[in-house]
Amino acid sequence: MADIKSELLAKFNTRTACIAVIGLGYVGLPLAVAFAEAGLRVVGIDVDQTKIKAIMRGHSYVEDVASARLAQLTEAGERRTLSATSDFGALAACDAAIICVPTPLSKTRDPDVRFLIAAGESVARHVHPGMLVSLESTTYPGTTEELLRPMLEAGGLRAGRDFFLAFSPERIDPGRKDFLVENTPKVVGGLTADCLEVAVALYRQAIQTVVPVSSTQTAEMVKLLENTFRAVNIALVNEIAIMCDKLGIDVWEVIDAANTKPYGFMKFTPGPGVGGHCIPLDPHYLSWKLKTLNYNARFIQLAGEINSEMPRYWVNKVQDALNDVGKPLRGSEVLVLGVAYKKDVDDVRESPALDIIELLRAKGARVSYHDPHVPTVQHNGHALTSVTNLPLAIKAADCVVVATDHSVYDWADITQHAALIIDTRHALTPTLP
Repeated sequence: MADIKSELLAKFNTRTACIAVIGLGYVGLPLAVAFAEAGLRVVGIDVDQTKIKAIMRGHSYVEDVASARLAQLTEAGERRTLSATSDFGALAACDAAIICVPTPLSKTRDPDVRFLIAAGESVARHVHPGMLVSLESTTYPGTTEELLRPMLEAGGLRAGRDFFLAFSPERIDPGRKDFLVENTPKVVGGLTADCLEVAVALYRQAIQTVVPVSSTQTAEMVKLLENTFRAVNIALVNEIAIMCDKLGIDVWEVIDAANTKPYGFMKFTPGPGVGGHCIPLDPHYLSWKLKTLNYNARFIQLAGEINSEMPRYWVNKVQDALNDVGKPLRGSEVLVLGVAYKKDVDDVRESPALDIIELLRAKGARVSYHDPHVPTVQHNGHALTSVTNLPLAIKAADCVVVATDHSVYDWADITQHAALIIDTRHALTPTLP
């Protein structure tokens, strides 16, 4: 064990190792780029041929990675530090494999680990002595040891003896400019002390601050705590917004005033719900795990209920506002501004704006949308296309719903030309409906 550990540490510390990143989406591609820019040889592996071809052309499909930046790494010749393939056989020549595949939830809010199992089985066919396998996909505590480890050990090699196994939760925040892969602290947990040492050595090659923890289960729990904390507090402030609405109080004035306290208060803001891959989903991994131990995670369940009801709350606000001007919702032209789950990104995963559109359609409204980052979108079998003439669409709409507050929008112009506005993001003045 000492020999293979020393050899692997030497490869990492001299940056002569080859790293495989499995899953080249919002998490995997930025991570692969970070390692490649640090000077390590990186092989990206994905089953999606479209992604493979795009990467090898130097074309980025992830907004956080500029195409020019990617092209420098994939340039043919000796300077190439990043390549991409769909062939898991490339793992045979790799010193480490980092798994970044999606881990969605089923319709019943149970963990859907199909992609993780598929990736784990593929890695298992090529795992070899002295290799590090690190899982980054968000999941329930115990996944690395209880699910991934048996797959990797099926061929006779033993984790902690023949190869190294770790978990390091991803912390990607799409669209963020201040904290990227390189300068966001990286939590790492190893199956054993040797596994931890090796994993820490790898991540330190590309990431400024690495935070070791005592086990893979601890590292798995860290990610769930982070996003459960956010989900619960967003739910709290969403309910406060509803309370203030009923009491005739400006919730934004309340929040801003409370935020002047220099201690004991952290600012969260209400909105149309929560979106993205993490906050709406991650707490449910923890809730599901606790159900297997006969424990009911009540805070998580309540937060999920409140946040999931916010699109309906805002649709009711649209209906009430139209009624106030003598118009029924059925047959009215409603323009939704923004379908991405947050400002200045193209990510529509779990976006509450899509739920708002669906609820408006169900009530008979004629709904269109505009989003400069999302030209087309599919939701519940409906294909939607962003309107091309925004000024005309605003003037034609009976009501404009601000669902995502993209920076490119001219709020003053929108305010001037819209007949009626429902602002779910506080992008406009509080005097608007």
